[in-house]
Amino acid sequence: MSRIGKKEIPLPKGVEVHQDGNAVTVKGPKGTLSTLLIPGISAKIENNVVTFSRADEEGRTRAFHGLMRALVANNVRGVSEGFKRELDIIGVGYRAEVKGKEVVFQLGYSHPVRFPVPQGIDIAIEAKSGHITVTGIDKQQVGQTAAEIRALRKPDPYKGKGIKYSDEVVRRKAGKAAGK
Repeated sequence: MSRIGKKEIPLPKGVEVHQDGNAVTVKGPKGTLSTLLIPGISAKIENNVVTFSRADEEGRTRAFHGLMRALVANNVRGVSEGFKRELDIIGVGYRAEVKGKEVVFQLGYSHPVRFPVPQGIDIAIEAKSGHITVTGIDKQQVGQTAAEIRALRKPDPYKGKGIKYSDEVVRRKAGKAAGK
């Protein structure tokens, strides 16, 4: 039996879960998220606890048992607390600012890079330190947006310039002068 799949999801105060056919909808103070159930997996909601069970012991169904539980647990956490991903801009002259529904980056290219902010995502930037905070209720969307921002200028292994996650460690290379 899946160790993750058989764990219960306790619902925090203010969070409601409803099952509409083959979709599980989670509603909370920060918004609403919905996840489609994979065939062979069923959800049961009672006493502020959500549990998942599977119809058979087929390998594919067993694999999706834990996945469904994790997706709905992320939805519950998202609508109650939200998710956050932090990045840092490192480099002389590298900066960013939010202008309306887009972020304008100066990343050492000959032109400014414009990044449209997706629906449901908030981006905050500290101008002095170059610290970017991506927040939202959908864990996948927050992570994807942060990855797309990082991809605009990945950290350089020689000087360390670029956009990196705050908890990321950039391995530095020695360069030509160290080889002599």
